[in-house]
Amino acid sequence: MSLHRLWTFLRRDDGGSVTAEMLFVLPVLFTLVLLLAQVTVWWHATHIAQATAADALAATRVQGGTTAAGQTEADRVLDQLGRGPLESVHVSVTRGADRAQVRITGTASSVVPFVHLPVRATAAGPVERFRPADGTS
Repeated sequence: MSLHRLWTFLRRDDGGSVTAEMLFVLPVLFTLVLLLAQVTVWWHATHIAQATAADALAATRVQGGTTAAGQTEADRVLDQLGRGPLESVHVSVTRGADRAQVRITGTASSVVPFVHLPVRATAAGPVERFRPADGTS
């Protein structure tokens, strides 16, 4: 084998190798971008649920507050913040003699097909009760 033939053999033509490499790299890159977008939507939906639960609890636990007032406040906050990122929302408002609680459940909007991340938020606190200064109930 001559030196020229050996040099030609060692200097193989690698034209098109970038295309083959991109065939494997781009789907992985796009998948990572979509997963990042999905986590961001889930995070935003979680914040909406937490804000809704806090405001609904504030309306429920005040003196004279009711579960209906808490439910109305939850619906108002959800409409105000936008229901887009938070789907299939269920609001549960309970109020006892001493404690009130609001639970928000739902799912985050899907960016990645077939991925439905659950969203949950809970807010609880004592029911406000004003007492006279002499300590009697």
